[in-house]
Amino acid sequence: MAHGLSLTAENWAELAGRIGWQALRMNLNTLARNGAFDVAGVTEMVAARLSDAQTLEKVRPMPYQLMTALSQVGEGVPLKVQAALEDALERSLVRVPMVPGRVVVCPDVSGSMSSPVTGSRKGASSKVRCIDVAALVAAAMLRTNRDARVLPFEQGVVKVNLDPRARVAVNAAKLAAVGGGGTNVSAPLALLNAVREPADLVVIVSDNESWVDATRYGATATMREWDRLKARNPGAKLVCIDIQPYGTTQAQARADILNVGGFSDAVFDTLARFVSGETRDWVEIIKQVEV
Repeated sequence: MAHGLSLTAENWAELAGRIGWQALRMNLNTLARNGAFDVAGVTEMVAARLSDAQTLEKVRPMPYQLMTALSQVGEGVPLKVQAALEDALERSLVRVPMVPGRVVVCPDVSGSMSSPVTGSRKGASSKVRCIDVAALVAAAMLRTNRDARVLPFEQGVVKVNLDPRARVAVNAAKLAAVGGGGTNVSAPLALLNAVREPADLVVIVSDNESWVDATRYGATATMREWDRLKARNPGAKLVCIDIQPYGTTQAQARADILNVGGFSDAVFDTLARFVSGETRDWVEIIKQVEV
């Protein structure tokens, strides 16, 4: 509707100060295309709105939502505004639930993880890569669970030093820099077993294309290693986040194993509920929705 009114740059600048926070986040490129940031003071005003602590507490944006927004920002959006959006992302990490016990996060850093989250679709591929999602999960879990251990893997476990206090973008860059190799989902579990390290929760974030340890018949290598870990840690739970789900999985769902297909901010709450033992009958929940 606003586009149909032939608004001036000054009009768009005024809109930038009036629209809601979420609308502002979603329309940064629109403001740039219409010259709003060329108006004096608008860049500073928009940056201040995006990073305002009181507003963020009220709106409560979530990490993946903000990561997606950052990935969509065009070159016409001033760096100061982009930095404010990144500040909002960092602040949003506090809303990721803390998980009790010894947490191990295993982000897949193999070559296939550089593909778009949505897959490669002409005109509809996301700029967010699978490796970005893996980095976000690792960074978020580190921020709320400071003793969490991160075991990046490709064909084997890769040594990458991540700082719990570093920005998500910094940790994502470190993980993405590995950038290659096949996928061996069982590798981090095998390492935990080799050193007999305890774990209460293991979170594997992958595109699930595990060819290195593939087996034609029987249990996967991932299941064999998990059963070994369970023998040492009877209360342990495994969450497999398959960013690009297909019809197969490396670990079949059961009481101690949760498979998550795709990714959104709801995954963090789902993970926390699973660890706490809370289950939901989604069929009944859907039936209660009024259409």
